[in-house]
Amino acid sequence: MDARDQIDMTRLPRHVAIIMDGNGRWAKAHGKPRVFGHRNGVKSVREVTEAAAEIGISYLTLYAFSTENWSRPASEVNALMQLLVQTVRKEIKTLQENQIRLQTIGDRSRLPSKTARTLEEAIEATRTNTRMTLILALNYSAKWEIAEATRLIANEVKNGTLQPDQITEQTIADHLNTAGIPDPELLIRTSGESRISNFLLWQIAYAELVFTPVMWPDFRKEHFKEALLDYQHRERRFGKTSDQLSSQNV
Repeated sequence: MDARDQIDMTRLPRHVAIIMDGNGRWAKAHGKPRVFGHRNGVKSVREVTEAAAEIGISYLTLYAFSTENWSRPASEVNALMQLLVQTVRKEIKTLQENQIRLQTIGDRSRLPSKTARTLEEAIEATRTNTRMTLILALNYSAKWEIAEATRLIANEVKNGTLQPDQITEQTIADHLNTAGIPDPELLIRTSGESRISNFLLWQIAYAELVFTPVMWPDFRKEHFKEALLDYQHRERRFGKTSDQLSSQNV
């Protein structure tokens, strides 16, 4: 039976986030340079985006490039940026046809001008699409995001537009890159690693985590659906007991 046939369409997460890991190791296992893995990972991006839209996920966030990734060899970073430009330009027609809106989180000011310009054009071209929002985390780290939000809030306090005792969890959420976007209910990481890697630390406070051994270039629609099934088999308590949840559902 196809995994989709088992998915409860009434209990879908609104927002799924994915740490796309394993491109380099996948390439090494095939006797190829790391960029070979990144190129093959593009097919997985396409497959998962299509699957999410078909199933009815409202938001899909992909961790594409972290602030730490700048420390990689310059040749790999340059190849990644070129690949990003090529992919966005190639896929914009598909985004339009499937009514998918593109957004980004992270500091785009540090991206190469060609990359930033291509992203801006795609974001503007798809801004009215309503079926699903695809969010690319680029030059992103959660610690940077939280520090940036703190600076913004501190400036408002300094300017007298916000009082310290008015700062709440919602205040912080409203100043994050993801303001207005629901927190992910499901976080998937590929390649067998079991860590968060500085990704959406504030937003995944209550997310369900799925770690799969599948390398990102091999990750397909069926793997995405299996992760959704795993999510639906879990009891989400948010600090409550199972008995409390049961009594609420009576």
